[in-house]
Amino acid sequence: MALTHWAQLPWIKSTKDKIHWGQLTGSALSIAIAQGVKSHDSLVVLITPDTPSALKLEAELEYLLPEHSVMVFPDWETLPYDHFSPHQDIISQRLATLNRLKQSKTGILLLPVSNLMLRTAPAQFIYGNTLVFKQGDKIDPQQLRLNLDGAGYLNVQQVMEHGEFAIRGSLVDIYPMGSKEPIRLDLFDDEIDSIRLFDVETQRSSKPIAKIDLMPAHEFPTQDKDIETFRIAYREQFGATSDQDSIYMQVSKGAWPAGIEYYLPLFFDKLATLFDYLPDDAVMMTLGDIEHSAKSFWQDVEKRYENRKVDPLRPLLAPVALYQPIEELFANIGRFSRIALSQATLGTKAGHHNLNAALIEDIRVDHHAKAPFAAISDYLVKQKKAKNRVLFCVESEGRRESLLSLFKPTGIKVTTFDSFELFTNSDADTGLIVCPLEQSVFLPGKPGLTLITEQELLGVKVSQRRRRKHKYEASQDAIIRNLAELKVGQPIVHLDHGVGRYQGLQTLDAAGVQTEFVTITYNGEAKLYVPVSALHMLTRYSGGEESSAPLHKLGSDVWERAKRKAAEKVRDVAAELLDIYAKRKVKLGNAFKHDKQAYRQFVDTFPFEETDDQKNAISAVLTDMQSNQAMDRLICGDVGFGKTEVAMRAAFVAVNEGKQVAVLVPTTLLAQQHYENFKDRFANLAVEVDVLSRFKSTKEQNEVLKKLESGQVDIVIGTHKLIQSGINFKDLGLLIVDEEHRFGVRQKEKIKSLRADVDILTLTATPIPRTLNMAMSGMRDLSIIATPPAKRLAVKTFVRKGEADLKREAILREIKRGGQVYYLHNNVETIEKTAADLAELVPEASITTAHGQMRESELEHLMAEFYHKKYNVLVCTTIIETGIDVPTANTIIIDRADKLGLAQLHQLRGRVGRSHHQAYAYLLIPDPKAISKDAAKRLDAIESLEDLGAGFALATHDLEIRGAGELLGDDQSGQIQSIGFTLYMEMLEQAVEALKQGKEPTLENLLQQQTEVDLKIPALLPDDYIYDVNTRLSLYKRVASCQDNEQIDELQVELIDRFGLLPTPAKNLFAVQQLKFRAQQLGISKIEANIKGGFIEFGAQTKVDPRFIIALLQTNPKVYRMEGANKLRFNIEEPDSAARLTLISNMLNDFAHKVSE
Repeated sequence: MALTHWAQLPWIKSTKDKIHWGQLTGSALSIAIAQGVKSHDSLVVLITPDTPSALKLEAELEYLLPEHSVMVFPDWETLPYDHFSPHQDIISQRLATLNRLKQSKTGILLLPVSNLMLRTAPAQFIYGNTLVFKQGDKIDPQQLRLNLDGAGYLNVQQVMEHGEFAIRGSLVDIYPMGSKEPIRLDLFDDEIDSIRLFDVETQRSSKPIAKIDLMPAHEFPTQDKDIETFRIAYREQFGATSDQDSIYMQVSKGAWPAGIEYYLPLFFDKLATLFDYLPDDAVMMTLGDIEHSAKSFWQDVEKRYENRKVDPLRPLLAPVALYQPIEELFANIGRFSRIALSQATLGTKAGHHNLNAALIEDIRVDHHAKAPFAAISDYLVKQKKAKNRVLFCVESEGRRESLLSLFKPTGIKVTTFDSFELFTNSDADTGLIVCPLEQSVFLPGKPGLTLITEQELLGVKVSQRRRRKHKYEASQDAIIRNLAELKVGQPIVHLDHGVGRYQGLQTLDAAGVQTEFVTITYNGEAKLYVPVSALHMLTRYSGGEESSAPLHKLGSDVWERAKRKAAEKVRDVAAELLDIYAKRKVKLGNAFKHDKQAYRQFVDTFPFEETDDQKNAISAVLTDMQSNQAMDRLICGDVGFGKTEVAMRAAFVAVNEGKQVAVLVPTTLLAQQHYENFKDRFANLAVEVDVLSRFKSTKEQNEVLKKLESGQVDIVIGTHKLIQSGINFKDLGLLIVDEEHRFGVRQKEKIKSLRADVDILTLTATPIPRTLNMAMSGMRDLSIIATPPAKRLAVKTFVRKGEADLKREAILREIKRGGQVYYLHNNVETIEKTAADLAELVPEASITTAHGQMRESELEHLMAEFYHKKYNVLVCTTIIETGIDVPTANTIIIDRADKLGLAQLHQLRGRVGRSHHQAYAYLLIPDPKAISKDAAKRLDAIESLEDLGAGFALATHDLEIRGAGELLGDDQSGQIQSIGFTLYMEMLEQAVEALKQGKEPTLENLLQQQTEVDLKIPALLPDDYIYDVNTRLSLYKRVASCQDNEQIDELQVELIDRFGLLPTPAKNLFAVQQLKFRAQQLGISKIEANIKGGFIEFGAQTKVDPRFIIALLQTNPKVYRMEGANKLRFNIEEPDSAARLTLISNMLNDFAHKVSE
C-alpha cells in the first residue's frame, strides 16, 4: 500500500523544461524530493535559500534515501573577504564532494544558493591532480615526496590532520583530502606492499584497503610555477608590491596566509563554477525564493568589499572575480531542467502542480485538560472513518517507548516499524517509526496519509546527536608525566640531583659506545648528562611559576634536605588520605549482581556506537559495582563526550537490583535536562524517574520525597536539595555527582560523608586540582573519556582586545551561517546596557539576556526560547557554564576573560562546538599589558589547548599556574614548590602504599629506584630511525615507564608499525629494559658489564639466595669475587653486544632459580 498519490510525481519532460510543485507543507517537502530522486535516473541538485535549510533536509533525506547518495557541498564557514581560512576538514569534504560528482549519475546534491554563487577551482585541476595508489603499484619514494609537496601536502613528523604526510624509511603516512581516515603505505623496495588505514591518535594501523584517491591539499595549486602565476597575476591586478604586502610576500615564500582562498582567481587562468562539475541531464530543484536570498547575499558581498577594500596592505579582488553575479547565476541555472518547490498554493498555469499536502489540525496532548488525549483520539477516529492512515514519528527509540507507554492507558493502538518505506508498503492503519522528520503533514491520496511528529503531538523537540567511532587512548599518568611537550629551558627534576633546566637531547660517544643523553644545566652552569636508559630518574617540574622553580647546585645537600622534608610531610598527608580510604574499604559496598541479559537489552537501546574510552569507563564502573567494596570513581571527560551514558549504565545496574539512584547536579536547568535524558533512556523499562528541583511546587516536591521514602521512585535527579537533612531514601545504592567542584563546602562535606556508605560515581569535564590529586593518588579511581563526538572540530580560540569591529564580525560570522552566539558578560548590573550596545552594533541580531538573578521559571522559559532559535544572541553570565546543550550555538564571546579561572574558561568554551560546525571562542581582554601574569598564563593555556578532550591536561596546567595552595594546604604547597608536583605525587603514592602494608614511609622507600643496567652497548633510538627529538624523548620515557614485558612488547609493535623494523640499537634498548624488570624483581639494584666483565650489585632486600652466591665463589674463584658486602664482580670476556645481553640474561635466570624462601 504505497504512497499512491505520489507514485507518479509530475516530472520534467525535456532539457531546460521548468515545472513547479506547490503545497509542499511540513515534511511533505522531504518526502516529495525523496520520491522524485527514487523515481528518476538523474542527479538532482537541490538549491536552498540558506545553510540551515540544506542541513535540515540533509538529515531527513539521508533517512528517506538510504540507498542513494546524499551529498552536501559545505560552506567555507567564513564571511566574504575573511581573514580566516576554512578548516582543513571542510576543504577535505568540499574536495571529496567535487570528486564524487564525477561518478554520480543519480542521487542528490544539496547546497545553499550563496555556496553555488562562489566560483571554484576548474574540474581539470581537481581531477588532473588526483593521484591514485593501488597495492602492487611501482613507486619512486623520492618522486612520491615531490608529488606530495607539489600537491600542497605538508611534510610533518607525525600525521595528525588532513593534508599532511610523513615518510619514515619504507613507511609513508598520508592523510588524504576527502578521506575520513589517514592511510599508511608500506613499501617493499619500489612497490606498494600494502595500504592500511591508521588511527590518528594511537598511530596504529588497522584494516587494509585496495586503493586510495589522493586529491590536492587545497582548492588551489601550490607548485613553484603556480606561485609564479599568482605573483604575475597579483602585480597585474594590484600594481607594484612592497615588503609590507604580506599576502604577496607570504605566497612568494610558499606559505599560505589565512584567507588566501579569497585570492583564488590569481592561481588560475579562469575559475569554474559548480555547474561545470554537473552532468548535462542533472535536474535543478529550487526551494523557496532563492532569487531574494541570492540578491541579499550579493549585497552583503559588495558591502563587505566596500568596507574592506580600503586596507592598502590587503587589497581585494572585486566580487565578480570570486562570485557569480545574479544574472550569471540564473543563466547557469537556466541551462538545466528545473523544478521549483513551494509551500504555497500555485495557480492553474501550465507546468504548475499542487501536490495538496496540508497542515493538520491541532492535536496536541494537553496534560492540564481532563481528557489530555481527546484531540488525538478524535483525530484518529476521523481518519479511520475516512480510510486514511496515520504514522507517528519520534526522534529516538527511547522516545518511541515513552510514546507507547503514554498511549497504553488511552487505548490508542499503533504498530512499530523500522522504516518509513516498511510502513508505506504495509497494510497497517496506524504506525510508529523513529525518524528525523520534524513537521506534521497530511498527504491526500487513496488512502491518504497523516504524518504526526512528536514535536507537534507533545510540544517538545528532542535533539538527536550523531557520533562517529573514533579511537583514542588516554593514560592519565602519561598526560601528566609525558616529557614530549618539554621545551628547552624549562625546569626538570632529577631524582638524585634536584631541579635543573632541560637543554635537549645529545648523542655522545661514551667508552666507544654511541649513547643518547638528556642534557640538564644546574646552578653555576654545571651540566649533567643523563643517559636515556636512566630516564626514569627524570620528571617534569610543575607546581608553580616556572620562573620561581628552584635551580639546584650539583654536589650540595639542599636537594637532599628538600626531599627529606617533603617525605616527612607526605607521610602526614598519606595518613589522612588512608583514613578516608580505610573507611571506604572496611565498609562493604553493594556488590551488585550483573544480569547480563537485561543489561544487554538496555544497552541495545543506545543509538550510537560506544567509543573505546566509553567502553573502558563502563567496564571499570561495572567491575567496581560488582566488587563488595564501595565504588568511588571519577569519570573525567569533556562536555558532551558521553559521560552521562556511563552514568545511565551504572544506574541501570543499581535499579535492576532494586536499589535507588540519586543524581546530584549543580543547577536547576541541568537537573531538568538530565531528567529528560534519563526519562528518555529508561522509557521502555518499569523504572520511575523523577526530579527534585525548584521547578516543582512545594506540594510536588513533598510528593517526590514520600515516593523516595516508600521506594516508588527508582531514580531521582536534583540539585543540592537531594542531600539536605530530612530526605530519606528507602534503599539508596548509587550516588551520581555531576560537576562536584560546582558545589559549596558544606555540600561537599555531605557528599564526603556518604562516600563510605554508597557507591559514588563523579562526572566532571575539568577536575579541580584537589579532585585530580585524589584520583591520581589512588584514593579514587579515575577513568578518562577523551574521544570527541561525530564530526566535531576543535574550537578555534582567540585572545583579543575587546574591540567593536571584532565583536560585530564574530557575531555576524555565526548568525550568517544560521548559528547562535553566547556573549558572556559576567556583571548583572551592566548586562542590559551591554545587550543594548550589541543591538546597536549588530542590528541584524536578535538579542536577549540571561543571568542568575532572574526567577527560575523566567530563566527556564528564556533558555527554551534560545534553544528553539527565537533569539540568535544570548547575552549572559556564567549561568550557562553548566547549562542545557544548544547544538547550533557555535560562537562564544567572553568579556573580560582575564577575570575567569581556567576550569571556568574551559567549561564555558565547551558550551560551543557541540555539532560538526567549526566553533569559535573569543576571549576578550583590555590592553594585554594591563592583565596579571597568572591571567596571561591561563589565557595562553586555554588558547594553546584547542584539542578536544583537553580537560584533563587543563587541570594539570591549573596546578602549574595556581601552584598547589588549594591542593593540600599552604604547608604542602611549599613542599611541592621545592621538589615539583610530579615527584611529590610519586612520593605520596609510595607513602600510601607503605602505610597500607603497615610499613613506616622513609625517604629511601618513597624513592624506590629502578635497577640500573649499563652493558656498554648501543641502546637507543637512532635519529635516522626517529627524526623528531620530542618524539624520541617521549618514547624513551615510555620505555622507561613500562611496568612489564607485555607493555614492552606492545610498545615494540607500535614502533615497528609507525617507524618500520627496529634497528639493532633500538632492539637493545628494549632488551635492557626487560633485564631491568627481571633484576628489580630479584632485588638487584645495579648491573654493569663491558668487554672484559662487570658486576652485579644486590639491594638490601634481595631475593637471591646467598648460598647460591657462595657456591659460585667456591666453584669459580677466578671468574667470580665479592667486592664489599653486596657487589658480585665477574670476569667474563664478551666483546659481542648480543652475546653480552644473553650472558646477563642467563645469569638472571640462574639467580631466579635460586631465590631465598
